[in-house]
Parts: sequence; C-alpha cells; structure tokens
Amino acid sequence: MRRLIIILNLLLFSFLGCKNISVSDTDTAFFGGEIINPKGDRVILYNRREKVSDTLFLDTNNRFSHTIENVTPTVYSFRHGGEIQFVILEPKDSVMIRLNTYEFDESLVFTGEGAHKNNYLIKTFQNNEKESRKLVKYSQKEPEVFENFIANRHQRELSHFERFKAKKPISAFASSVIQANIDYHNYADKEIYPFIYFGENKMVHLKDLPEDFYAFRNKTNYNEKHLSEMYDYNRYLFSHFDNLAVTTFYKNNAFHSKFDRRQLSYNKAKLNLVDSLVEDEIIKNNLLKYKTREFINHSNSKENINDMMASYLSKTTSEEDIKYLNGLIASLDNLKPGKGLPDLKLIDVNDKEYTIAKVVDKPTLIYFWSTNRKKHYKNSHYRVKELKAQFPKMGFISININDNPDKFWKETIHQYKFDLNTEYRFKNPKQALKTLAVNYLYKVIVVDNQANIINPNVNIFNKDFENTLKDMILKKELVLK
Repeated sequence: MRRLIIILNLLLFSFLGCKNISVSDTDTAFFGGEIINPKGDRVILYNRREKVSDTLFLDTNNRFSHTIENVTPTVYSFRHGGEIQFVILEPKDSVMIRLNTYEFDESLVFTGEGAHKNNYLIKTFQNNEKESRKLVKYSQKEPEVFENFIANRHQRELSHFERFKAKKPISAFASSVIQANIDYHNYADKEIYPFIYFGENKMVHLKDLPEDFYAFRNKTNYNEKHLSEMYDYNRYLFSHFDNLAVTTFYKNNAFHSKFDRRQLSYNKAKLNLVDSLVEDEIIKNNLLKYKTREFINHSNSKENINDMMASYLSKTTSEEDIKYLNGLIASLDNLKPGKGLPDLKLIDVNDKEYTIAKVVDKPTLIYFWSTNRKKHYKNSHYRVKELKAQFPKMGFISININDNPDKFWKETIHQYKFDLNTEYRFKNPKQALKTLAVNYLYKVIVVDNQANIINPNVNIFNKDFENTLKDMILKKELVLK
C-alpha cells in the first residue's frame, strides 16, 4: 500500500510539474500537493517567527500550490481540518505532499526536491508515537532500568539517522532539526519519568535518582529558534520546567512536605525559571502562557489566580496572550460550582437544535471530543461506557467540538457505533469553546438535573474518578442508585 501511495504521489508530482512550478531563484521554494477526503477548502502554512501565515485554497481536484519568495531554511507548520504537521523548506526546494485526512499522519508522504528530509522527519514523529506506548511500561521500572531503555532507544535512533544521511545527504539545517526531534523526545521522557514513577506525592525522591540521570541537561538550549514550532522541543521544555520547579519547591520546603502540583509557589517558580533561563521572546512567551493557563484552569482561588497573573504580567511581552488569558479567567468565573451552565446551542445527529439545559434532565457528565484526535475519542467513549454501567441513572452528553462539515462527525459516530441519543455538536464551536473554557479535550463538566455546575473541570481518566464522582453526588445530595 505504501509503495502504491508513493507511485501515486510521483504521478501527481509529474502532473503538476506540467504547470510552472520550477524553482530557479536561489531564495525561492515551492510547496503544494493533494488532500484526499478534505475537511475543508484550504491549507494554512505558517511560521510565527517568520511572520508567515498563508492560506492555500484547494482547487476542484483538492490540490493546492504555493511559491514562497525569499526563503531562509525554516520549519513551517501546515494545518488542515484541525490537524497540524511540519515541513522543512529551504531555498530551491520543491516539495509536494499527499495525504488522506482519515489517517492524516500515517498517510502523509512527501515527493519532489526536499522530500527525503521531510519523509524522515515524519518518520521520527511516527516512531515517537509508537515508542510512547512502551513508556508507560518502562516508567514503572527502577531508574536504572528506565535509563538503560532510553539510552538504548536513543542510540538506536541516532545510528539509524546516520545511516540515512550516508545514503541520502541532507543540509546541516535539516539534519539539526531531525536530530533535535530525536534528542528532545528522549530527553522529555526522562523529565516526565519521576512524575510517573514516584507519583506527585513522593517527588521528594528526586534526590534518589542516579547522579548522572539528568546529564543530558547540559545539552539543553533554551533558545532553539528554529525549533520553536516543533512539538517534541516544546514537550521537553514544558516537562523540564515542571521538573526544575520541584527542586525549587524542596529548597524552600522541608523534605517531608507534601508536594502539591497545584500549589501557587510551585507554579510561580516555573514562571521565574522560564524568565531567568529563556531569552528568546517567542519561546519564553509561549512557555509563560501555557504554564499560567495550566494553573488558572485548575485553581479555585481568585486570590491565587490574581497572584499568578501578576507574576505572569511582569514577564510576558505578548499582548495577544494577555488578552487570551484574561478572557479565559472571565469564562472560568462564569463556570463556578452552583452557577447555571451557559445556554449554548447543540445540534444532534438529526440536525435538530437544542440548548444544553434542554437536554439535561438528570445529573449529567458532559465530555468533549474531536474527530482529529482518534485515540482520545475512542478512549473517552470507552471510559464513559464503563461509567454508564456503574452509574446507570446518571446522564452522559458527548459533544464534538469540530467546526468543519458535519459529515466527518457523523461518519465517525456511525463507524464506531456511538450512542446516537447522547451525541451532539456545537452550533457555534469557537464561541462555545471559549465560553466553556475548553482548551484541552480531557476537560469534563459535571452538572445537576437543573444544569447547574457541580464541577467545571474533572478528568474521567484519573484512577480515583469513580470515588470523586460519588463524593460530588453525595455533597449535592443526589441519589443515583
């Protein structure tokens, strides 16, 4: 099948080659391709640092083409139907893509001048996804066993990359991007390990890790400008600063102190570390924004949120991010326990329109999903199926958040035989997501039979969620037997 896809891509490239896509200028590059089963009429190509944001419209054959002038070696993001991937573009490149939205990453193939480096980059993403499944298993093992697993995996990936470059030489820039993607994926897994192995309540045992466990930190560059859009680099920085702040926590607290990931001082320590170690404005602002958002999402204290925001405002230079976080705080203020759920419009599979309050007639759990996150929507629906069996008198509402044509939503729920009586989508997704402060899919809202909020933000995948739900129900004196 993969061989067939490559042949089809080559034919496509030859067909489009009949058009004028030759790249003769030394500072020019071409980017084009074909989207199978498109979830919209456009592809967005962008890079914040280069201040590039180009909208590339699909033609009647679902193809697009774009010439970029004054190209410097850059990693661009391209987005279609809510999915995001990356492409390395350098002067004289003429890169074509072909992908099927039903298997976005798995079907993505590059052809043309500049294809080899991009196909290898995508391969590293796919390998990282596969390897992540082993991470949970090895994260339960002793530090020495885990460290050996990561070291062997890392070396194997680097050796494979060296063999690739020997056969198909690529530029120093492209090589640095791909190697960084390999390196930072492995470094991130080591930063995440203590939270999984020790658990949040026993992070004091960080001091018991092998002496050289974090030796790789000497290679960390907090200002990798060309990687600022890359997932694994940002994943590393997020987990790295979480981890560094734990050390700060225990410098200021006795070792027997219970570590609390939601504590204000711990989260302010993250901001202080980012501010002191990161110089690049884009990378720093991004880290400050998401670390502040994480705290705001889980804090019930207005005083603590104001304190965190004061720290954030003294460090960020992004007016756009400030406006976003202030809007988030305003939305969360309207989602306090006891308040009525905002009266947003939902649409069912028969295209009938309702308000959320109209479909709530019992204590109800409301969860969200996207057709672009297959693993999440399969897991969330399976988890809810378990909860339905345990809480048969409770209501469950599943809301799709996509803003693309509803055929993709309907195809998914029919394909996986989701319960049609509990499936809805937002009439106005962008407004609804902002109003309900849904900035990550794991957020779940629990309401009573009058659609009044019991808890605006729970995680059904937490191992003790059933007990949490029972406690919520008892506090509201609701009987669900």
